[in-house]
Amino acid sequence: MHPFSYTRASDTRSALAAGRRGGRYVAGGTTLVDLMRETVERPRTLVDIGDLPLRGITGTERGGLRIGALVRMAEAAAHPLVRTAYPVVSQALELSASPQLRNMATIGGNIMQRTRCAYFRDVTAACNKRTPGSGCAARNGFNRTHAILGTSGHCVATHPSDVAVAFTALEATVSLLGPDGGERGVRLADFLLRPGSTPDREQALRPGELITAVEIPAHPRPLGSGYLKVRDRQSYEFALTSAAVALHVRGGVIREARVAAGGVGTVPWRLPAVERHLVGERPSNALWTEAAGRAAEGARPLEHNRFKTDLLKRTVERQLRVVGGTR
Repeated sequence: MHPFSYTRASDTRSALAAGRRGGRYVAGGTTLVDLMRETVERPRTLVDIGDLPLRGITGTERGGLRIGALVRMAEAAAHPLVRTAYPVVSQALELSASPQLRNMATIGGNIMQRTRCAYFRDVTAACNKRTPGSGCAARNGFNRTHAILGTSGHCVATHPSDVAVAFTALEATVSLLGPDGGERGVRLADFLLRPGSTPDREQALRPGELITAVEIPAHPRPLGSGYLKVRDRQSYEFALTSAAVALHVRGGVIREARVAAGGVGTVPWRLPAVERHLVGERPSNALWTEAAGRAAEGARPLEHNRFKTDLLKRTVERQLRVVGGTR
């Protein structure tokens, strides 16, 4: 680990001032500290924001839900408003990491976490995300766990967050506060960036900006939702594929559908082709199969992860059946 300075912000103003000077924000520290230990990350200054008042979970005036950036994952998963209105979020959180990490990690830190690509974490390997222009060892290396959607010639690493997949399906917005006090909201789907030719730029953050909350907009009721995670083992493992599904069914017809996938994309991957096939139709086993068949459109598998194409379709179909019922 390289030398660094540490400061604990007592209020939002002092945190933003330190961020403006180039400090890196840290809360739970479950990702950044690990990367510093491995010398992947080398910040000169850490700004501890753990004392800031960003912990509430509240309903919004328009009927949505606002989750403070410093809310712990375990707290959000267990909160009655989350469990009742958006079980897909609660389930995604409960299927993440380990109980110990969920008790420490924050919502803001979770969506900011960096890839679990072994080549990214090995400082001796070529990685454009870590060292721009050095190459991507994963493309011709062992790439079983890597992405099949949203890849580029510069990067094929997956985004590791489970709850970010649920947030993407629900069209959540990230609330940001800038060093000048200006506030803005960015859809999570736009906040997390595909690699393109600049895989080292992973979020649409401006210098010194601080995540203050994640806001889920109001959705029509009743809204059935759920999250399915497929992995090599049942605990403390990242997704090979996952599916976040939210369906609004009224009068026996699907009026709205929100479907996103994890473990297969360089960012949480929304599946509009699946959604379009569902809206206006009556739930049925045949419909789930037909819609899920569109889940892997545009996929570009690598040598060792070709299985993910079919696995993604089966995962989406299974979760559509769970949320929408079998008929």
